[in-house]
Amino acid sequence: MRTKRVLAGAATAVAVLGGYVLWPGGAASSETRSRADRQVNALVKAMTLDEKISFVHGSTDPESRGQAGFMPGVERLGIPPLRLTDGPAGIHLAQKATAMPAPVALASTFDDRLARDFGKVIGRDGRALGQDVLLSPMTNIIRVPYGGRNFETFAEDPLLSSRMVAQEIAGIQGEGLMATVKHFAANNQERDRQTLDARVGEQAMREVELPPFEAALKAGASSFMCAYNKVNGVYACENEELLDNVLREQWGFEGWVMSDWRATHSTKSLSAGLDQEMPLGEYLDAPLKQAIKDGSIPQSELDASVARILTQMHHFGLLRCASPVGARDGCVLPKRPALAGTMGDQVAQQVAEQGAVLLKNEQHTLPLTARSGSLAVIGQPAQRPVIGGGGSSEVTPRTVTAPLDEIRKRAPGEVTYRPGLDLTGTRIDEGALQPAFPANGMDLGYNEEKTFTSTLTVRTAGLYSFTVSAPQSISLLTIDGTDVLRGSRNKAARGALQLKPGTHEVKLQLRVIRSTDHVSMSWVTPESVAADRAEAVKAASAARTAVVFAFDDGTEGFDRTDLSLPFEQDKLIEAVTRANPNTIVVLNTGSAVTMPWLNRVKAVLNMYYPGGMGGRATARLLYGQANPSGRLTQTFPTSEEHTSVASDASAYPGRDGVVTYSEGVNVGYRWYDKTGTRPLFPFGYGLSYTSFAYSHLKAQPTRHGLCVTLNVRNTGSRTGSDTPQIYLGPDSSWHGEQPTKALAGYTKVTLKPDERTTVRIHIDQDSLRHWNADTRQWDAGRGARTVWAGTSAMHLPLQTRAHLR
Repeated sequence: MRTKRVLAGAATAVAVLGGYVLWPGGAASSETRSRADRQVNALVKAMTLDEKISFVHGSTDPESRGQAGFMPGVERLGIPPLRLTDGPAGIHLAQKATAMPAPVALASTFDDRLARDFGKVIGRDGRALGQDVLLSPMTNIIRVPYGGRNFETFAEDPLLSSRMVAQEIAGIQGEGLMATVKHFAANNQERDRQTLDARVGEQAMREVELPPFEAALKAGASSFMCAYNKVNGVYACENEELLDNVLREQWGFEGWVMSDWRATHSTKSLSAGLDQEMPLGEYLDAPLKQAIKDGSIPQSELDASVARILTQMHHFGLLRCASPVGARDGCVLPKRPALAGTMGDQVAQQVAEQGAVLLKNEQHTLPLTARSGSLAVIGQPAQRPVIGGGGSSEVTPRTVTAPLDEIRKRAPGEVTYRPGLDLTGTRIDEGALQPAFPANGMDLGYNEEKTFTSTLTVRTAGLYSFTVSAPQSISLLTIDGTDVLRGSRNKAARGALQLKPGTHEVKLQLRVIRSTDHVSMSWVTPESVAADRAEAVKAASAARTAVVFAFDDGTEGFDRTDLSLPFEQDKLIEAVTRANPNTIVVLNTGSAVTMPWLNRVKAVLNMYYPGGMGGRATARLLYGQANPSGRLTQTFPTSEEHTSVASDASAYPGRDGVVTYSEGVNVGYRWYDKTGTRPLFPFGYGLSYTSFAYSHLKAQPTRHGLCVTLNVRNTGSRTGSDTPQIYLGPDSSWHGEQPTKALAGYTKVTLKPDERTTVRIHIDQDSLRHWNADTRQWDAGRGARTVWAGTSAMHLPLQTRAHLR
């Protein structure tokens, strides 16, 4: 039973912005807190038992706007409903909104100001589209490169993740939209996410996974979403250690905790720290009412959960019309703003440009100029841009720019285009599929499930790609019992499988999750792949420069099966490089990929999933109208065999339903340091069209941490931005587990050619401390530390020592 369940959760801060009463960090006056408490307590007392129970589980919205969740409110008391929307990269509704770059691209900017602006755009769009709660940001650490949602979170490093999430939340909530940080905790993979037991050591949990969540709390996040998985043997949404002991008792969280969708497993979860079951009420509806009536759950537990939700609604001005004696006449709720519009597009473009990472640029191949000559642009993403990843992060874009169009606007010479790989394909005809998929597709009703089975006959051995277009549906295609594609997407789900000549059993399972949809299925044969590749090679050989766009299909719900580019794109790139040695690769990928062709190409520009303005941003970077300044937030391995989980199934994907975090605190670049494994590209890495030099590193202990200074000079011929990074070595006074080095601070600086500046980076006390699992508390770092400065976790040319008091 939870130990701290007061009726009214008073907030920790107050600010007035745009008519909202927001409390995102700081100290609220006692009178403000008291006024909020009095109103919330009176409303809870006036609510019936059924009205209170309606607050602790989701419901069906009678006026649905396509959002993820709904809470009905209490009309007779003037308490409005709450609409909850997905939106890590823009608002996820049927209505159009600003399609932002993936959060991993945002983190690659290493720019706190842009993180806040990113949040402002999403907050503005969410309010304009009638939403009250944003189910974002996601701040789980990138632990394994296979993670299907790596694009949707920030980094493998807790400090960078903490700074990004804090600033994004400030931007979101400053526009009047409540933010929900997720997924609490240890939700670092999609495979078996609903049943997996994540076994995490206490020190690793405290030092790696939890810091970004605590940063989100300090930034004023209104709610937390607990994860699907178990954490050390207990489901996250009924994990009293996490929800009550850590989150409420130790951190003082006073918002509410909601479950991930269908992540609730019992009515007792309310007593363990959960406040709201989503999306409907399997456990916290009728079973809860019965438990309260028979006394097994005190009504005070329910009252406290309702109070937490109401308190957050009060902070955002949503209880202006509410009264325990009835709705107030003549009052007006906070006015909803207009869509972010042009401002949103500008921020999206800035993030796409500044988050792009230039991985290779041999012989100054980029930026493109007149000497680059004629161009062969190859790859479907050039014409049909990759905007974002799949699942709940998808956005109906208000603006879309295509790289090919933007390149043609800027190219001084001839530009030819070839898809290189057709993933649209054609309908599988009756000669190959018996029975054939309906010519007019399939129409499914809301929440309807259907299975289509058939026999597929192929004549040629090779890779066959399949596409299922099932908007708003969950789809699973298996052939001969092997999963080919799994999708939970607004757009087409794709997958591929090597097939031998003969017949194969096909099964397509579908479930519509929001609306009636038209479902279709098509394929791409080895013959068409060969023909498309030949056309691409022909175009590349006739051009002076080839630009190949490659992509992957990161999506919620499913991890990648390997780290190579899907659909034999590696073979396409290899073929193009043989035809044209002056080849540039543009990546639209959400996580680390292997690059067997790296030594054969001249340049690689990683754009991630760059959002609706990504086409313009890509062309501006290719032509030097913008200078790349992004830095990797995750390590890229040289091969599948060179990762922390390569030879240990218990570490990933898990064994017998358990995944063991055997790396401890050595996640990401820390593991590469510990094992001496050389990565393809290290954490923090990124090139520029100019160059920088560092000098005069100093580290001075202060009362509250460490002050590091160094000089930075632009030694190149272009204006550009650089990100000096500070890493700390082990604490000489601490004998527990420590990484070889860890990121402790960074800043971003923009300099003109030959301009120089002195940067000051404050290392706060939190970056110096260690979690002592024996005493179960933090120990302050007091010993001598090595201090490094450089441009990545592997390139740290400056070094000094600091003796901490």
